[in-house]
Amino acid sequence: MNFRPASQIIVALDVPTNEEALRLVTELSSDVGFFKIGLQLYTAAGPGLARAIPFLGPKVFLDLKLHDIPNTVAKAVEAAGKLGVKMLTIHLSGGSEMISAAVKARQDDMLILGVTVLTSSTDQTLRETGIPDTINHHVLRLARLGVSAGIDGLVASPHEARALRTEFGNKIKIVTPGVRPSWSEPGDQKRFMTPREAIDAGADYLVIGRPITAHPNPCEAVAKILGELES
Repeated sequence: MNFRPASQIIVALDVPTNEEALRLVTELSSDVGFFKIGLQLYTAAGPGLARAIPFLGPKVFLDLKLHDIPNTVAKAVEAAGKLGVKMLTIHLSGGSEMISAAVKARQDDMLILGVTVLTSSTDQTLRETGIPDTINHHVLRLARLGVSAGIDGLVASPHEARALRTEFGNKIKIVTPGVRPSWSEPGDQKRFMTPREAIDAGADYLVIGRPITAHPNPCEAVAKILGELES
């Protein structure tokens, strides 16, 4: 895709309270395209924040990584659509029937994103869960399953982005967590790249959390990231 840096940055609202999230959204709403609401914040604050964010301009990425029986996942997708959510994640390890149910239940302008392997995982993690394969092979296996069932995009480490882009071309969007500017700490991400490296590897959207949200001046952090992308 033609990369438009500000609109393709997704700020991860990995904060504990609705009040803190709203402060960040208000401060950054004119600078980025999306805000990601994950499991922690959604559990603490409920759906109200997802309803509120679009009124400020940005879009909502609801990252709940749905994984349940097909009917339950389909009903959750329908509910997310009524909130105005534009991106929603599901675990591709739920299988083709569950994936197809999610795709069928989505609103026309919602992107169903498949999660392959979490960026905190390693080959050892896979072995512990009974998968005797490398992360790269397992990611590609699940990605093929998701694409064949109709998903709109994939959530994957930037280290998998190049292979996924080669495999699927422009048929899908690639959303990459595990993005850390060169001036920030990696945190718990084990498979990360800088924003520029991730884009060069084929990412469409960049999910960036603590380098922005924990910065003393979040707007300044976004400006530094945009400068890195545009240089």
